[in-house]
Amino acid sequence: MANLDSWRGKWALVSGASSGIGEAFAEELAAGGAHLVLTARRRQRLTKLRRKLRSAHGVEIEVLAADLAESGAPQEIFAFTEKRGITVDLLVNNAGVGSYGEFRSSNVECELGIVQVNCSAVVHLTRLYLPGMVERRLGDILIVSSTAAYQAVPYMATYAASKAFDLLFAEALAREVERYGIRVCALCPGPTASEFQKAAGVPDEIVVNVEPADHVARVGLRALAAGEHSVISGFTNWVGVEVQRIAPRRLVTSAAEILFRPRQRG
Repeated sequence: MANLDSWRGKWALVSGASSGIGEAFAEELAAGGAHLVLTARRRQRLTKLRRKLRSAHGVEIEVLAADLAESGAPQEIFAFTEKRGITVDLLVNNAGVGSYGEFRSSNVECELGIVQVNCSAVVHLTRLYLPGMVERRLGDILIVSSTAAYQAVPYMATYAASKAFDLLFAEALAREVERYGIRVCALCPGPTASEFQKAAGVPDEIVVNVEPADHVARVGLRALAAGEHSVISGFTNWVGVEVQRIAPRRLVTSAAEILFRPRQRG
């Protein structure tokens, strides 16, 4: 099993660190002795997490409130670390958003925001930090995708497509930069104990087999440390993806449409 102490004494940057899987990444990395740059929209939560982790583990922690829905946020984050002389050896692209419902009646700004946060910001942050990693021949990048990346998901069409982008981007990049000693991995969790489902408006009745966020974070970090290019968290999720691989794509999408179809309230 790969050692979670791989980043002891190094700096890790975690986006979307104020809750859920992002907060779990911060806790796991701090326990392993990593120094942290934590970024998310909610400064108060970041500050509270910083106090908690500093007290428990004695690591250095910097926080920056930034909204990755804004196109300039990745450059702002990069400038923040550059100004402080922080060398980021682990980039965790965790921040993500989604929405649930019929696409035709969705808020267009919300749908475009999904692409901005889940795709554009991931590309931008990775492009900013990767050259330094290659130059040092040292660095790791973890991109949080989803089991939704492996299939089309009606009523969450933009979200699933954005996570497919993340998965393929990570796997391609992993092969591209491994000769420089850089590790890249996509983490693909299923439903996870976090605020994501509520924020996206996903009904409780279709959220099943929920995994704890700390377990998901450990799966991702261990896979990255082991040099895996992608990993699915949870045996049940892995089986589901494997079944989808052999079933006709149209059948899988039709089954997902039935599962995710909005229920009439009456």
